[in-house]
Amino acid sequence: MSSQNRTALVLFGSETGNAQDVADEIAKLLERLHFLTQVFEMDSIDVVGLFNWAIRKLYKRLLQLGARDFYPRGESDSQHPEGVDGDFIPWSAGLRAHLLETYDVPAGLSPIPEDVLLTPKWLLDFVNPSLLLQHANRGPYSIPDPQVIPEANLHSNGPEAGKPKDAASDQIQPPDEMLPIPDSIIVTLHRNDRVTPTSHWQDVRWLTFVGPELVEYQPGDVLTVFPKNFPQGVNEIISLMGWTTVADEPICFIATTPSSDRRDENPPIRHLLPAPDLTLRKLLTHHLDISAIPRRSFFSLIAHFTDDPFQKERLLEFTKTEYLDELHDYTTRPRRSILEVLQEFDTVKVPWRWAGNLFPALKGRQFSIASGGSLKTAGAGPSQTRFDLLVAMVKYRTVIRRVRQGVCSRYLASLPIGTQARVLLRRGGLHVSSAQATKPVIMVAPGTGIAPMRSMLWERLSWKQHAENNKQHPRINGHSTPTMIGKHLLFFGCRNKDSDYFFKREWEQLGSDIDLRVFAAFSRDQRAKVYVQDLIREQAELVHHFLHDQLGLIYICGSSGKMPQAVREALIEVFQSRGSLDRASAEAYLLKMEKDGRYQQETW
Repeated sequence: MSSQNRTALVLFGSETGNAQDVADEIAKLLERLHFLTQVFEMDSIDVVGLFNWAIRKLYKRLLQLGARDFYPRGESDSQHPEGVDGDFIPWSAGLRAHLLETYDVPAGLSPIPEDVLLTPKWLLDFVNPSLLLQHANRGPYSIPDPQVIPEANLHSNGPEAGKPKDAASDQIQPPDEMLPIPDSIIVTLHRNDRVTPTSHWQDVRWLTFVGPELVEYQPGDVLTVFPKNFPQGVNEIISLMGWTTVADEPICFIATTPSSDRRDENPPIRHLLPAPDLTLRKLLTHHLDISAIPRRSFFSLIAHFTDDPFQKERLLEFTKTEYLDELHDYTTRPRRSILEVLQEFDTVKVPWRWAGNLFPALKGRQFSIASGGSLKTAGAGPSQTRFDLLVAMVKYRTVIRRVRQGVCSRYLASLPIGTQARVLLRRGGLHVSSAQATKPVIMVAPGTGIAPMRSMLWERLSWKQHAENNKQHPRINGHSTPTMIGKHLLFFGCRNKDSDYFFKREWEQLGSDIDLRVFAAFSRDQRAKVYVQDLIREQAELVHHFLHDQLGLIYICGSSGKMPQAVREALIEVFQSRGSLDRASAEAYLLKMEKDGRYQQETW
C-alpha cells in the first residue's frame, strides 16, 4: 500500500477538550506510520452522509449499520488514578502494534521515531508582504521539515525577538471585539447578579442576555458562550516566549502540505478573525486556551524547544509511560495550567509560528437556558428575545493552595451590563412538546440543573394560558393544546435553604397558576445529609402514581456525577415497592420508559 492510499479519519466529540486531545494524539500515532491523517469535530463534517446514526450509543449503532470493528474500542475515565492517559496509553500502544501488523509500512519507509518532531499541518505566518520578505524563500508549501531545520532557525522567534514593542496592551478586561461566528446571535447583557450570599462557598450567577429579534427556543435548549482570556495571562505568554515584537502584526494560518493531501481547506481553529485583523495577541485572547491542563503530548512538543539539558530531560520524563503517576501529580491533581508550566520551564522558547499547535483551542461553553414561556420576552423590548442563564462559577483552591478559576466563569463574572457578545443557540437533549401537555411531569434537578426545569414550567404555563385564550383553536406549534395541564412534581436539591434554593419565590407563584408541588432536599441543613433520591423514596407512592398509573414523564438534569445513577436506583426501588415488581422487571419498566421518551436525562 502506497503512502498516498494510506488515509485515516479521526472524529471526536468534546465539550471539555479531552476528546480532541486524544484525537490529536491518535492522529500523530497514525502519521508516524505514514498515514495521511485528518482530524475533525463530528459536527464539522456530514457524518449523516456516511452513516445514519444517533449520537448516543454510537458504537453499537455503527455496528448495527454494518461498520467493521478493526480494533477493540478504548474506554477511558478521567477519574482514573493517572487520568485519561492511564487508559489511553496502553490502548494506543496496542493500536500501534495492530496497525503495524495489519498495514505494512510503504516500501523504503520506516515508522517515524517518537523523538522526531512532526511537521504540523498548519503554521502561522505574516500577512504583511514587507515582513514576509524578512523570511525569504518561504512559501505556503515550502516550509522546511523540522527534522532538518538548523538549530538556530528552529528556536528563532524572528529577527528582532526580545526587543520591546509599544503595541502591548495595558487592558485589564478582555476586549469587546466579537468573533465572526456563523449563525450566531448578537446579544446584550442586561443582568449579571450573584444569587448566592457572599458567605456561601460558591458564586452562582443569574445572567440575562437580550437578542435584537424574536428567536424561538424550547425547554432544554442551550446557549453557547465564547469566553476570552484576560490580557494579563496573554501578555505573560507573549513575554515568556519572546513574542513581543510580532504580537501585534497581522498574521494568518498557512498550510504545510499541498491541498490535494487535505480534505478541508480550513485552518484547525474555528471562527478566526479575518486578515488583517488577526494578530498573535488576538489569537491568544480569543482562540487558544492558555489555562488548559497540559497533556503528555504538550511536554513532548515543548521538549524540542529548550537547550537546557536538565529541563529537557525532565520534560521528556513526563512523556514516558513509567512516569504517568508523576505527570498526573504534576498536572491533573494540582490543576496546573499550560501557562504555569511554561513559567516553571522558563528555558522553553517555542517559535511564534507554532502557537496554534502549542495550545488547545478555546472552546465555547454550553449553558442550559433557564427562561421559557412568557419569560422569553419579559423585560425585553418589542421583537426581542430574552435568554436567562443560571451559571455556577468555577473557582476553588488546589492541593498546592493555588486559586483556580474556570476560563468562562472568570469571563462571565467580569462582564459589565451592556456588554455585547455573539452566542449560538442549539437544541438540547430534552424533547419537550406541547403534545405532552396533559401528561403529569416529574422533574429532578439538583443545583443549577434547575435551569431547564424553570424553562419547562414557564413553558407549560404558557401552553395553558394560550389554550384558555384560544379555546376554539388551541394549537401551539401544530399541536392542539387542551386547557388542562398535567400536574407537576419538582424534586430540587441544594446545600442550604437560605443560600442556594434557587427561584424559591417563583415556585410559590407558579404553584398558584399550575398544579406544582416542590420537594426540596437541603443536604447541609441537618446532621444527616438528604438528597433528591432520598425524597423520591419518601414520595414513592406519589412518584409511582405519576409514572406508572398516569404514564407521566420524568426529566433529570444536573451534574453527571453520582446523582443520575442514584436517582435511577431510587426509581427502580419505587417500582419494586409500589408496583410489586422484582428488580429485573423494575429495570425493564424503566428501560421501556426511556425508549418511549418518558424518561429523559440531560447532565453535564
